[in-house]
Amino acid sequence: MDILFICGSAELGNDGVGDYTRRLCGMLIRSGHKAEILALCDHQAPLFISENQVIEDTAVMVHRIPIAADNKQRFVYLQRILKDLEPDCISLQYVPYSFNPKGLPFWLPSYLKKIRGNHKWHIMFHELWLGIDAESSFRHKCIGKLQQLIAKKIVQNTRTHAVNTQNKLYQFFLKSHNIDAQILPICGNIPLTAVKKEAAEFAQFVLFGTIHNGAPFKDFIDDLIKNTTFNKPIKFVFIGNNGPELGNYKTILESYKIPYEVLGIQSEDVISQVLLDSDFGISTTPYFQTEKSGVYAAYKEHQINTISISRNWTPTKGQYVIPQIIKYEKNNLNIILNKVEVSDLPSIATQFINSISLT
Repeated sequence: MDILFICGSAELGNDGVGDYTRRLCGMLIRSGHKAEILALCDHQAPLFISENQVIEDTAVMVHRIPIAADNKQRFVYLQRILKDLEPDCISLQYVPYSFNPKGLPFWLPSYLKKIRGNHKWHIMFHELWLGIDAESSFRHKCIGKLQQLIAKKIVQNTRTHAVNTQNKLYQFFLKSHNIDAQILPICGNIPLTAVKKEAAEFAQFVLFGTIHNGAPFKDFIDDLIKNTTFNKPIKFVFIGNNGPELGNYKTILESYKIPYEVLGIQSEDVISQVLLDSDFGISTTPYFQTEKSGVYAAYKEHQINTISISRNWTPTKGQYVIPQIIKYEKNNLNIILNKVEVSDLPSIATQFINSISLT
């Protein structure tokens, strides 16, 4: 099958959805399919580029249209790619902010409607719209209403053949707009390349990627010290681009005299080794949104338990329990090492092909 994936940006290591799409493409190519990526609004591309990007020893053809291009130029370039590839399926990897900095890509539904060919359409909703949580502001609720209209118009204009999302909450909200989406787990952005070492001298907690505001980290550490017993000392490792909140976390750990390492941005191989050597992965993404996180997917692929420590984010409806995630609640910490069920890349690729192959 020939497949063209459309996403926002495709700079290696700079866009989570782009990184996910590249890994999926690589797996599909290794499985005998032809797959290419078109980055429609690339923030890092200075000009129109077609290049091979290598992921897990597989070259993936990636076409990149700079964000500064006008829609007429964008469409001419797209038509050229479609003429060469003649895809059986176009898969839109949708995040509203990928196609407009304010999350309102009003231009996208009519743009996609103009695309002609014998292909089927598939949409993967990585994100939906603002305003689905009880804590959201009036402004976010208003923006969310507009984002809902755009999402529904995209589905209508493309006469979408198949729709996926990666969690039950988003599936529920899509269903409330008569969009039938099937669950497709995402793979992590860090391939499992590491080999497990001998038992470590620490019970290791890793925090990979961005630290989100409002997470009750001090409360968590306080409960961790008071209510848990490990047969070895605790250690924290920070890796990747953690952001400005990192300083606060370091101060908290120092106040409790808990050792930590800050490794910063590292190669995929180094990150893979750190994850595999850890016992727990910390996620500061709101609990009900954790399954959309590439960091959580990377934790799962490296078979470490995830602890969700996040600000309050309460869906207005459709709440559910996520079995594989330990949800931290103050004064109610219960950490148990469980066997982690993994959705590996080959099975995700097979599930994707099955989704777009249904008549």
